[in-house]
Formats: sequence, C-alpha cells, structure tokens
Amino acid sequence: MNTPSDVIGRAGVVLRALARAEPQGATTSDIARITNLARPTVHRLLSSLHAEGLVDRDEIGRWLLGAELYLLGTAAGARYDVTAIAQPFVRHLSVATGESAFFSARRGDETICLIREDGSFPIRSHVLSEGTRFPLGVASAGLAILAYLPATEVDDYLARNDLTRTFGPQHAAEAVRERLAKTRQAGYAVNPGLIVEGSWGMGAAVFGVGERPRWALSLTGIEQRFGDTRRAELGKLLLRTAHELTKSLERR
Repeated sequence: MNTPSDVIGRAGVVLRALARAEPQGATTSDIARITNLARPTVHRLLSSLHAEGLVDRDEIGRWLLGAELYLLGTAAGARYDVTAIAQPFVRHLSVATGESAFFSARRGDETICLIREDGSFPIRSHVLSEGTRFPLGVASAGLAILAYLPATEVDDYLARNDLTRTFGPQHAAEAVRERLAKTRQAGYAVNPGLIVEGSWGMGAAVFGVGERPRWALSLTGIEQRFGDTRRAELGKLLLRTAHELTKSLERR
C-alpha cells in the first residue's frame, strides 16, 4: 500500500483500514502494519480522530469507527446511497439462484460490499458481508469492475498495488491480467476459490455516468454449485440483472 504524505490522506488510510477491521476493531499496531505507517504516527492520528468522534475505543483498547462517521454518512446518503434501488435486484438474484447475492461499490482502489442477501441453499459462503472491503482484482466484484476500466488505469493500478502480499502468488499481476481477459471475454468475472478454498464467486459490473464501472452484482457459493453448465447460466443471469440495474440507476 502506498503511504500518503499529507495528514488528511494518512487519516483517510487509517479510517479505511479500520473499516476493514469492523466489527471487531484493531489495535494501533494492527493499523500501523496494515497501512505501512509508523506506529507513533498512527497513534497520533487515531488520538486526533478520537477527539473528533470519528473513531472510538473499546474497553480492551481496540479502535473502532466512531459514531460521528455514521452521522456524516447519513447526511451524505441522499446524494450517494443507491442501495434502495439495488436491493430488489440483489434479492432477485438470491431467490432465483439460492446463493448469497451482493451489491458492491467501487471506492478508489477497493470495492466495499453494501448489500448482502442470503439465498435458500443451506451452505453459505461468508467471505462477504456488508462493509467488507477488497482491493480491485481480488473478489469477483472487484475483478468485474477492474476489467472494464481503461487499460492505462489497469496498468497504473497493478503497478501501484502488490496484491500478493496479502492474497498470495495467485494474485500476481500477470495472473490478475489473465483473469481480467477472461472476464472481458465472458462479460462476467469468476473467482474460483482464490480467497477461501471451496468458496466460488461470480460478478458482473454495473455502470454509471460515462459507462464507467462503479458498482457490481455478485454471487458466492460452494464450488460444487458452480460447475461449467451452471456457471454459464448464472453468468447470463448476472449480466441481464446488472444491465437492468444500470438502466434503473441511469433513470435515477
């Protein structure tokens, strides 16, 4: 992860690291390790954010996102929240497939899960839940989004981010590029158990202004339910639903 030199940039990096640690929180040392910032710097930032109510601290000393962030998010919701529009599409996917279905949004170099709907199949994947963040190119939602960004942006992203540090050699740049090419060819992304063994995912991009990928719909489930024939069926359903959601968001 690149380390911003300005105070606001570093505070943003710290807050995003805390968001990934929700709901259990993280220690100062945890945040320093995740962000590549010096521990004293992280402590100063967290102390300042705590004074503003942007972070909180539990009784055992772990840092958590603060109530003030919720209030700020509520104020911004009218402009940015599209979950009310996306919810019926996510529910449709979960009912139609029996799998867990998700709606994720791109935020910088990451995707964040905004909606989760569990299907009727009794065995479920718990890789994703509301608030979970992954770098672009890792989970199926991030693969679907990254695949439809301009080539120069993809090159810049892969040059700046070493995904192998956290997610292993299967996320080396060339391996990610191969999956991106397959995503463009099929129209949808497939994650064949690369995050959690046996837990497969599929994703399709949802587009915003200028036909840029801003969100994604995805499905996760156990490997046995993602055979070749069913993957093709699920892919068609994902693409059709993502297209319909794109049109609904355009009308907003």
